[in-house]
Amino acid sequence: MRRHCTSTGERSAAVIMQRPCGAGATGNAKKPVLLNYIETTTAFISAAEVAVVGFFQDPEKPEVLEFHSLVGKIRDVPFGLSTSPEVLSHYNITINTVSIFRRVDENRQDLEITDGKEMDATRLSRFIQINELRMVTEYNPVTAIGLFNSTVQIHLLLFTDKTSKEHTERMHKYREAAELFRGKILFVLVDSNVKGNDRVMSFFKLKKSQLPALAIFHTPDEEQDVLPLGDVSVEHVQDFCNAFLQRKTKKEDPGLEEDAVKVEL
Repeated sequence: MRRHCTSTGERSAAVIMQRPCGAGATGNAKKPVLLNYIETTTAFISAAEVAVVGFFQDPEKPEVLEFHSLVGKIRDVPFGLSTSPEVLSHYNITINTVSIFRRVDENRQDLEITDGKEMDATRLSRFIQINELRMVTEYNPVTAIGLFNSTVQIHLLLFTDKTSKEHTERMHKYREAAELFRGKILFVLVDSNVKGNDRVMSFFKLKKSQLPALAIFHTPDEEQDVLPLGDVSVEHVQDFCNAFLQRKTKKEDPGLEEDAVKVEL
């Protein structure tokens, strides 16, 4: 039987993972974590809301050096690097690939690096920006693409003023509620001070005088509901989401409501 996480390489990787994101082995240069084992790769991915891993078949390829140079240009996301055949096989990698793993919907998105196609900073940066959905994702034209591409089709939007003195506390409670609906609802923050977000507010027929407010949206049929809030609390968010989910369930399976009536009778 194979022993679990006992090698020097695995212990070293675990130590690196515990360093603050952005700190490399020397100085402040950000470097990818070397992932030589399935166990450490799994732990690395599980430790962050969003994690990026470069899977490369040949460590001597120019793409590997390019990946190293790009890592330092993208902040706030942990990067890993693996050229281990065992790890690549475990993740079904058959071509040089940069993958982004998300905790919020347990999803993985791949950017395959085909022969002859450069892995440039702009392409990789846009790939990450589109797909780095978090427990609470701030809305903008780029993240909107990733939100609508997610397999989670119900989105909850909190419209609020980020400059408000209550913003930090509101976000703390909103994130806490987001954990309760992981995999069921994507939680989104919409800053009412951003000019372009006026159109999102108009879509839900909201005015700034009504904020903070929640809006919930089902992408396939555009069913929605809105709730202006006097106070952002975990209970308010949870009750609003549960009510919407229950309505969707009854519409999709009317027999559930009929069965409930029969039981009462």
